[in-house]
Order: sequence, then C-alpha cells, then structure tokens
Amino acid sequence: MAELPPRLRVRDVELMRALAHPVRAALLSYLMAVGQRTASECAAAVDSSASNCSWHLRQLRKWGLVESVAGTDGRERPWRATQVGLEIGEFDSDGATRAAQIAAFGATLSNEQLLTQRFIDTMAELDPEWRRASELNQYSLRVTPDELARLNAAIDALVRPFVSTIRADAPADARPVQASWRAFLRVEADGRPSG
Repeated sequence: MAELPPRLRVRDVELMRALAHPVRAALLSYLMAVGQRTASECAAAVDSSASNCSWHLRQLRKWGLVESVAGTDGRERPWRATQVGLEIGEFDSDGATRAAQIAAFGATLSNEQLLTQRFIDTMAELDPEWRRASELNQYSLRVTPDELARLNAAIDALVRPFVSTIRADAPADARPVQASWRAFLRVEADGRPSG
C-alpha cells in the first residue's frame, strides 16, 4: 500500500488563531469532507452567506489550506481543501501558543458539536441503513502515556485510508461521514487528573 499523505502539523500561532474562527473551521471541515464546492454551496452547508464564505475561503487560501479550482461555467469558482487533516500544535507549548491552540480547538469542538446535533435532530429522516451504521460511543480507558500514543497511532492508521480527500476508490454509494477520536487525560472538576 502506498504511503498516505500526512495531516498538516500546525505550529504557527497566527495560523492557529486563523483556524479559531468558527466559519473557517466549518468551511475547512466541510471541504475536507465533500471535496470541491463553490462559495454558495459552502454557504448553504455552514449556514452563512456566500460573500462571507468567499472572504473566509480567501483567508484560508493565504495559509495554503484551500485553493480555488477551475469551474465548469466560468461564473463561480469552486474551492477545495489542500489538506487531509490538521494536527494542532503540541500540548507542552508556551502561553501564547497554548491560548491559540485553545481557541482553535474550541472552534473545532463547536463545529463537531453542531454536526453531532444536526445528526441527532435529523436521525428519524435518515436512511435506516445509515442509522444502523452510525454510532456515538464513549469509553473510559486506563492506559499509560505510551499505550495512549500507540492507540492513537493505530486508530489513525485504520481510519486514514477512508479520509475523503485521500480516498480515490470510494464506491458510488459512499457518503461523507463525520468521525472523530479524542483521547486525553481525564481531569476532574477540581482541576486534578483522575486517580
């Protein structure tokens, strides 16, 4: 099997701040899921205006996260994601980087919550096959840092061949699916890690 493209490792604080904008986070997520779309199509998907999406897409283009592609009718130009995913910073960073990470993570989590809620709200109207195949799982693990790192790498290796912007052999009935994996040390309400 050929080596699959890596996620972009975001280390630039200004890029993290740019990714903290909710419309940009939603646009990038959308384009990575569905492929090329026009600003008007993006607007309908992320609940914004076409002009606002165009502006934010141009901002994302400045960072090399999206690019415009030739359109078929000459009027509207489609956009596409240039990345297969993002890895935002390292957690042992300085204060300025940590603040930018928190903002970028916040925008990503807000978009993730919105997509999850949309799924829940429309579940009854979805094809029964998709309802049966979809899952919302939660686990509480007891692992070492090394085991967690290996688990994260194994999940990434399992999922990566199916990433929308990578997969070239998708069957005709394949659809974009939102999938996420979060794994971190559990911290209790008093601010201390669980024992």
